[in-house]
Amino acid sequence: MTLSVEPAAIADDPWTRPEWDRAALLTIDTQVDFVEGGASPIYGTAAVIPAVAGLAEAFRRAGRPIVHVIRLYRGEDVDLPRRSLLDGGAPIVRPGSAGAAIVPALLPPDAPDLDAEALLGGAFQALGPGEWAMWKPRWGAFHRTGLEAFLRELGVSTVVIAGCNFPNCPRAAVIGASERDFRVVVAADAISGVDERHLAEAARLGAGHAPARVIAGSISILSV
Repeated sequence: MTLSVEPAAIADDPWTRPEWDRAALLTIDTQVDFVEGGASPIYGTAAVIPAVAGLAEAFRRAGRPIVHVIRLYRGEDVDLPRRSLLDGGAPIVRPGSAGAAIVPALLPPDAPDLDAEALLGGAFQALGPGEWAMWKPRWGAFHRTGLEAFLRELGVSTVVIAGCNFPNCPRAAVIGASERDFRVVVAADAISGVDERHLAEAARLGAGHAPARVIAGSISILSV
């Protein structure tokens, strides 16, 4: 499906327009198990990885924060629709497994392996300068996590959302960010599972959308 993701989709409104010098990138569930070939593949995720990686590199060059939001399934702290699947032994994003790892193309050089115990305890694990991983227990990146406080401490006002499967976790991240008064930009060609209806729904929450190249270009102006 061809998406209409031109720059004009970012509204020029004083309350919702992106503040690029105060922006952070959130990558959502871009883990090995969710890419084609993984234990629980989401169609189209492999195709958007280059765009997500390009965004991450642009944010690194500009010195802007990146938070890789991930799932880890263990015990009872799994959303109800997935519990039967996990109870049946499905090996999906198990803590410490290769499938739970963030897709390597998105990571900075020399990034450490994920520390599952620290992440499950609520830590933000440093992966590189200005770059972290964090765990979320449900769909939304802000639900029962310290993400809002973490971003506020960094002076972030704007979040760019990219990653895996818009109908579930990226959509929840858009809603969570919007209701906490962050300015939101959806990287429309850097999220699997997105369509025109999703972008229109996000726009009703004040979330703009643009191609990854446009977002990267806006962020790159900040590079030194």
